[in-house]
Amino acid sequence: MASLNLQTPLTFLKGVGEQRAAMLLKELELETCYDLLHFFPFRYIDRTDFTTVKAVKQNAFTLAELREVQMKGFISKMHIVGAKQGRRLIATFSDNTDTMELVWFNGINWLQKSLKEDVQYIVYGKPSIYNGVVNMMHPEMEPAAQSDFQLSGKIQPIYSGTEKLKSRGINSKMIARFVQSLIAQLSELDLPEQLPASVIQKYKLIGRFEAYKCIHFPDSDAHLQHALRRLKFEELFIDQIKLLRVKQYRHSSSMGFIFKELDTYFNPFYTAHMPFELTNAQKRVMKEIRKDLLSGRQMNRLLQGDVGSGKTVVALLTMLMALDNGFQACLMAPTEILSQQHIAGISELLKDLPIQVALLTGSVKGKQRKLILEGVADGSIQILIGTHALIEETVQFKNLGCVVIDEQHRFGVEQRSKLWNKNSLTPHILVMTATPIPRTLSMAYYGDLDVSIIDELPPGRKPIKTVHRKESERLHVFGFLKEQIAEGRQVFIIYPLIEESEKLDLKNLMAGAEAIERAFPKPQYQVSILHGKMKPADKDFEMQRFLNKQTHIMISTTVIEVGVNVPNATVMVIENAERFGLAQLHQLRGRVGRGAHQSFCLLMTDVKLSNDARKRISTMVETNDGFKIAEVDMQLRGPGEIEGTRQSGAPQFKIANLQTDEPILREARLTADEILDADPNLNTPEHAALKKFLSAQSWKIKQWGKVS
Repeated sequence: MASLNLQTPLTFLKGVGEQRAAMLLKELELETCYDLLHFFPFRYIDRTDFTTVKAVKQNAFTLAELREVQMKGFISKMHIVGAKQGRRLIATFSDNTDTMELVWFNGINWLQKSLKEDVQYIVYGKPSIYNGVVNMMHPEMEPAAQSDFQLSGKIQPIYSGTEKLKSRGINSKMIARFVQSLIAQLSELDLPEQLPASVIQKYKLIGRFEAYKCIHFPDSDAHLQHALRRLKFEELFIDQIKLLRVKQYRHSSSMGFIFKELDTYFNPFYTAHMPFELTNAQKRVMKEIRKDLLSGRQMNRLLQGDVGSGKTVVALLTMLMALDNGFQACLMAPTEILSQQHIAGISELLKDLPIQVALLTGSVKGKQRKLILEGVADGSIQILIGTHALIEETVQFKNLGCVVIDEQHRFGVEQRSKLWNKNSLTPHILVMTATPIPRTLSMAYYGDLDVSIIDELPPGRKPIKTVHRKESERLHVFGFLKEQIAEGRQVFIIYPLIEESEKLDLKNLMAGAEAIERAFPKPQYQVSILHGKMKPADKDFEMQRFLNKQTHIMISTTVIEVGVNVPNATVMVIENAERFGLAQLHQLRGRVGRGAHQSFCLLMTDVKLSNDARKRISTMVETNDGFKIAEVDMQLRGPGEIEGTRQSGAPQFKIANLQTDEPILREARLTADEILDADPNLNTPEHAALKKFLSAQSWKIKQWGKVS
């Protein structure tokens, strides 16, 4: 078809037609030739090597796992055995070395008619052993002399499909024929270069048109690797240059308040009232923030820090800079418990300074709420801490200059954006997370945001000792808990469910509480219970009892995962730990180890564990480093499942894999940086094709700084 291009509907591609095009659209969302070209194989079968029947029979009994093989020979003695469900077609396959049986349970009538005993076939499949005899079930058969799309002797692409497509005869081989037909009608004009020539030369990348041909039909594994590298680099480079251009635009056009003064609140607090010295990591981050606040542009900074690393103090110092310059500040947290923890901690730190701090949550009502709203509106309340109640329209600041978002992934985009509009000029933004983000994800997902990392714990903080215990060791665990309580310490016990589930054989909180209360009887031991279905007032009551050391054990679901600060709690017991993700296990563990005493985390599991569960548990036992844990988490779950990224619109790459392609991502990032530094508007002739391509793209990319 002379007029075919990448925007042509698949209906007009040879061999497709209206019915098949409709099926491909419905099942695989393939509508145009462009979609088909970018429907990459998910694996490949090497059809370049042939073996013999003799070698297959010799190796079958020595290999732990039998692999697909390819042979060339003739069939004979076809006959049907069995009846009904057990009916099968058996044929003898022979080459010049030996014979073996081929077996089919499906398509018997068609196979009997189409297979010929005087035709040489190429046979492909996985050998199996039945009753001590080597055979091959449901092999692929292809006449050796066949010339129409003969896949033997090549590296064969395998495309994903659905059962409905297969039932209509649209299998991987047919999709490969469609792709082959498409590529035969394309030229380099249909896939022009968009990378600058200097970049292609620097990284020794193959041409774009060649890469697309090769990704579908490689001549060799080396050829395939060249194509993969070219297309991965291009995908990551385009993503990075989009992110960096957004960041570039924000830096050049987004005006921000300048915070020059530090004398009224910041310096007195820092020099006379801060009860500890900042770590070197905290000092480094404060310099980065200070530079932002003097730049004249709006700060949009993500602050990463492991549990207990001191993010809150950095946030407080940032808010004090706003106060020194006549502005208000607010801190939004995802839960009432965490909001209360923040105001308690911040109020204690600021007790010797004349600063008005208030708490606004959903449970603050009546006259108290009215007074707070008035104080925020007239500026007498300088720091407002709260939950999503802060974004309500009734909350009107006099002059909001700094917004801090704690555990930012817990809030929706729309929720966060409402805070940005609380002032005529967008306030400075500091978003914090205690969920460490692997460097690869940080570059890919937060590339348009300035990132600071606190990678150092305060001195004197003792590492939490983490151990793995099975159900058979429960009595020993209870004995250890009693020893800790006798020393004046307190204990968290976490369950994954509130009530018993019929589908999941898990410990549940209510049954667990009964068992704990039997093992730790009153009045010697006092127990608190906390879960998400409780009323806020009841949650607060139980939390306060535990904080005030009126109870020894807090039995809870994961509602205490983030932000709860009980320095006297030294033991975290996590029931059914195999059911939790690594990030959640790390967050839960971070609820202890916040005081001067040695703390412990006990991971309780079943005896039988999956490989992934065993890896998660062993990782927790081996390290307390949140960033190492995040790397393992990404390896196990994939980047799109890391907490906060899937739900927040993180880019879904077509061919690049952030778990394995960090070196390519680094190259792409460096290249994008260098190009924009030298040619910010991409005006040079060398960048004309790139600029044209970018201008044609829909800029549907995540902007963590603007999230509005």
